[in-house]
Parts: sequence; C-alpha cells; structure tokens
Amino acid sequence: MEAFPLASLTQVRTVYRLSGVSPTTEGMLRALDLELLDGLGAELHEPEALRVPGVYVTCAMERTEAPWCEPMSRTTGITVSESVRRTAALLLLAVDATVYAIGCDQGYRLIPDHLKDKRFGLSFAIRQMDPNLIRGAVSRSLGQARTDISLVPQGAPVPLLGIRDHSRIVRSLGGYLDDLPLTRSRYRRGKAVSAQGGRGLRIALGVEPEALLSDLRTIARICREDIPHQELEFVDHIVPVSDTETLDDLDRALDDRLGRPADGLISVSVPSEHHEVHAKATSYLTQINSRGALRSDDFDLGYVLARARLASPGRRLRVLREGTVTLARDRGARVVDTLAVTSALGWLETSVSLGSRRFFLMDGEWYEAGAAYVDECRATVSTLFPAAPTVSFPVWRDGESENTYNNRVAGDRPGWLCLDTKNIANPLRRRDQVEICDLLMPDGTLVLVKRADGSGPLSHLFNQARVAVELLQESAQVRADLVAKAARLSGGAFLLPDDYTPKRIVLAVLLKNRGSLTPDSVYGFSQITIAQTAKALAARGVTVEVVGIPEGPAEGRSPSLCGAGTDAGVLG
Repeated sequence: MEAFPLASLTQVRTVYRLSGVSPTTEGMLRALDLELLDGLGAELHEPEALRVPGVYVTCAMERTEAPWCEPMSRTTGITVSESVRRTAALLLLAVDATVYAIGCDQGYRLIPDHLKDKRFGLSFAIRQMDPNLIRGAVSRSLGQARTDISLVPQGAPVPLLGIRDHSRIVRSLGGYLDDLPLTRSRYRRGKAVSAQGGRGLRIALGVEPEALLSDLRTIARICREDIPHQELEFVDHIVPVSDTETLDDLDRALDDRLGRPADGLISVSVPSEHHEVHAKATSYLTQINSRGALRSDDFDLGYVLARARLASPGRRLRVLREGTVTLARDRGARVVDTLAVTSALGWLETSVSLGSRRFFLMDGEWYEAGAAYVDECRATVSTLFPAAPTVSFPVWRDGESENTYNNRVAGDRPGWLCLDTKNIANPLRRRDQVEICDLLMPDGTLVLVKRADGSGPLSHLFNQARVAVELLQESAQVRADLVAKAARLSGGAFLLPDDYTPKRIVLAVLLKNRGSLTPDSVYGFSQITIAQTAKALAARGVTVEVVGIPEGPAEGRSPSLCGAGTDAGVLG
C-alpha cells in the first residue's frame, strides 16, 4: 500500500451526533431543510464508499458583489467589485444505528440546530481529555446572563480555570487527549492530540472510509462505556430539569410572564454555541409568529417580547421556541452572508420559583438552582483527603499546647521550620500581625495546624490559608518579610527564593473526640467552608491537602524554643 503523509490520513473535522433521526437514507433526508437546499441549488449524493447509510450534500453560496464593495466605494471614491463564493458540504452517515453529521466549510449551517445532541462532544471530553492539560473552556453561570471563556494555549489543570462551581454550567472544553486508538493517535505516537468538545466534537478523524468509521465507533464506545475523569466529573453534576410535571409548571409560569408587560425579569444572553459568530454578526433578522421579520443591528429583546405577548395564552412560549433569529455578516442577510440561525428562546434568560425551589432558563432549558450543591461540596471535600497522605504527623499529646506541638514536629524532622507565632506585618495595617503558617516544609509547602472541637476553629484555619496565599501572591513586602524571617530563624539554612509563592498547603487537623479524620467526620458547616477555600486556592494555583493528626495521652514535655530542624533545606 502506498504510504501517505499524516496530513492526508487524517483531517480535523467537527462531528455532531444527531437525535431523533432515523438511521436510514430516507430518514436523514427528511431531517434536512429541503427547501433551503433547493434554494441553494444543492446536489445530493449517496456515499457508497462508506458502505453505511448516508447522504452527502454539496453546494456553493455565491454573491456577485462582496458587501464591503459599495460602502467602500463611497468612502474612497474608487469603484471595485469583487464577488463572494463560499462552499458547503455536509455528510450524514449512520454508524451502528446512530446518525452523525460532519460539515465542511459552511456545511455546518445545513445541520438543523434542534437535532444536535447538546452534550455529545462534552461527554467525550470529560472522559478522554487530560484534566491537567485543558486548553480552553466556555461556561455559563446560572442567573447571571454571562458567558465566560478561558483560553490557555499550552494547557492547564482544571482548578486554574475556575470553572468548578455548583452554579456554573460548562458548555465546552478543549485540551489534550489521553492516549486512545484513533487514526491520528496511531500515526503520532508520543505526540499530543488535541480536541474541542461541546455540542459537537472537533477532532482529527480518519479520511479513508474504514478509518473514519473506526474512529466514530471508538468515540461512541468511549462515551458509552468509559467513566468521566474524577477531576472532570463535576461537569455532569448540573443537568437540565427532566421531570415532566415540573417542566409543565415552569413553562406555564413563563408563558404567563410573557403575556405581561416587560418588567425586567427577562434578560438577554448569547446562546452558548454561537458566541464566536455573535462577535462577527452585524445584522440580525428576527422572525416570530409572522411571515414578516425585523432586521436590526443587534438582538432586539423588546421586539421578541412584544411578538410573544401577541400570541394567545399557552402559545407564547411555543412561538419563541419556533421563532428564529438569524445572525448575518451584512444587512443584506443573503444566504451567503448568514452565520447562524438560532431559536429565539435560546437568547432569553429568566428565573422562576416554584415554592422554595428556584429555577433558571438558559439556552432554552430549565436548571434548578442548588440542585448540585450538596454533591459538588462532597466531591470537592473528598479529593482533599487522599487515601495515602503525602505527609504524616505524630501524636498530639493531651495537654500539649499548639506551639509546643509545632516545635516538636519541626525539631524531629530535618529541614522543617517552625513559624508558629512568628508573624508578619499586615500590609493593610502595619501595626497588625498575620500568621502565614505554623510549619514550613523544605519544598516550600505551608503547613497550618489546628486542634478543633467545633467548626469555629476550622473556619479560622481555612480563612488563614486563604489570607496567607493572597498576601504572598499579591504583596511584595509580605514575600520579602517571610523570606527574611525564614533565613533569620534558621540561621541562614532555610533560603526561600526572593519571589517565593506557595504551590501547596497542608491543613493538619486534630478533631477532638471524633476518631480518625475523614470527609464524613468533618463538621457540616466546615465541609462547606473547606470546599470554598479549596476552590479559591485552586484558582490561584495552590493545591490543598487535609491530613489528620492522631490524639494521644499526655507524656513528657518537648522543647519550647521555636527554630529550624537540623539539615534545613535550601529552595532555589
């Protein structure tokens, strides 16, 4: 067989999984907008080489004169006429009774939006993407009508992106993949392969028929059989409301609200899958319950609500679901200028309460506020208690003070430094003092120690951790003071870098009368505060580990002088 270069063996494509489409040639044809295809002069083909049911559509989208020609001729006095020609290709194919769609160039616009499985690409991403090499994320916060986009070209751990929150819905993830048997991986051994997963999955797929089918089957198997990465499973914690009775109540409440004069309770938010085309659009064509349409320079919320109010009770929400908002490059809004056709409802955000429960409408779906709160807190806390802790602590003797215990730990461990009560001036008020940590490990890890018989001491401990990290990251004076204090107390043996900032914090805790320390043994209020602390520090690039301290009977007293252990470490 003739050897082909890698570029010809695979090609980066965006594949969608379609819902509610019969896996037959006839079923796939019925799913398409045949009137649109006829208007484009599209050609229909049957891709027999694939040996699976399929439909292949190709067409050209032409405009005799580019939209910039006329206004620029008025600006410059120079008449120039350049035509525009865009191409489109769409392949629909059924693989093992599942229908997939792959668009080339403008072909993605030929795929009816309501048929796309909204979680297909994301489902693959949370199972196969390396959680330490996430390159980008798109997320939405319930009730804030805001889209947050994070981009890290070289990849970063999930916590640094700040997307893990019980009220945040992740819509898309991009990053590097774990090793998997796709065509690109087989020919790029040892090299990272990237992908972007949201509603669709953008990934390098095989070009040859057998390779493409094999890749699609592998992707389907991963989505069906593999479990999400532990660091990414939180993405699945927030899902749309599915209870039909609750959905009916929410729809009735919104339909009633749509019938009243605008009161500011409904706001605008760009549909998640269209934030890129939204940035390019200069013209909007809104058509709701009418043959006519409004052409505007931006999305017109007032017009949308007015059209909904004109509908009869019980039909207002329906006309918004069926209504469309077309985004275009130019006010001409011809087919060649169209960027996307969206549901009018997808642009609206609002909240509805049913008794004590609060719900939010986002991207045309309902979500319950706080539905994932408990599970997310528990999941976050559980990751802070590793089965095999990286460090262990000796018994804390009954009657032994915290300062005495910390001195004993530092004295028994080479390279450790006790900083208990060795405070730093607070840059906000120099007369006040701040304790950065109780112990400093040779690798620069901060250790905070606490004996607690309730949630109060633990809350103080967690707040101390946040304050210490923020001051060391934000205040040059605090960094300089800590570096100087560590060098002085160790007699010049413990040398921190001048620009030192912590990368890890260990919270060493003795819970009185509660046995061994586990996530379940921590007080309920403290579970909430420690989860909040861990997320805040993770967003700053600092990992948190919680380690238990065993409790023991009183014994002989230990040295009281606070200083460095022998053979102190040097950080550079």
